[in-house]
Amino acid sequence: MDTLAEKFLRPEKYPGTACRGCGLRVMHSQVLQAIDELQLGLADIVWGTGIGCTGRQTFATWKGDTFAGTHGRVYALATGLRLALPSEKRIILTVGDGDAFTIGLLHLLNCARRNVDMTVIVGDNLGYQSTGGQYSMTTPQGSRTDSSPYGMWEQNLTQNGIDILRILKEAGATFLARHSVTEKRAPIESIKGALRNRGFSLVQLVYPCITHFGAQALQTRDLKKIYQWFEERTVAPADQGSGTGFTCGVLHDASNARPEFSASLREHVDSVQRRSLSGG
Repeated sequence: MDTLAEKFLRPEKYPGTACRGCGLRVMHSQVLQAIDELQLGLADIVWGTGIGCTGRQTFATWKGDTFAGTHGRVYALATGLRLALPSEKRIILTVGDGDAFTIGLLHLLNCARRNVDMTVIVGDNLGYQSTGGQYSMTTPQGSRTDSSPYGMWEQNLTQNGIDILRILKEAGATFLARHSVTEKRAPIESIKGALRNRGFSLVQLVYPCITHFGAQALQTRDLKKIYQWFEERTVAPADQGSGTGFTCGVLHDASNARPEFSASLREHVDSVQRRSLSGG
């Protein structure tokens, strides 16, 4: 067990459920690294998980307080916790692309609109890999998957001028970033920025799936070739074209620029109570 895992994770849950070579373990480690560099401890964070590969890898691994939500609903649970917890507590959610951008999208948008203080880490393996490798709303067009044997033909949420992070920005999110886990250092810095923001933050981490995306879309299980494919498609915002690249970096930072939901609600309740007592 490595130092960070020993410090933060339950030993019976390490190294987790991810397949050999899966980028999920890299993603998990990057989140822990960010927590450690911010000098946050087990008592500072409540960690929630969703469904799918990301949820299984991170479910109940945190030695501190944890919870899990049904598919796409963990954001609603986290909103309730945000109201119940002291403001200094951080809430981290580790979810998959389906949990975030498909079945959970409406809940996610409402959290962004309200600017609920939570950090959402989206582990995006470019498809529904935990159920056999069907395509999702982030699968690159043309990709061969279990549900698109002749190539994924639908418009997705990441190509041809559509970007799910821009949708979340318009909904009210105050910190948004995207990275490939192959970037190593940059994701850690963005996660730290997300945790510093007292509002709704989301970091999308694209990672390689060997078992399905590699085998089906890339026609290989060679780890070096699969990771190289991701590295070649990791681009800065200024270099983005209309291809299949992942536009990476901090794409929106308005940290602490909007009122946070739980603080605003408490102020509103206090105002109503004062008016009631004064007969107004």
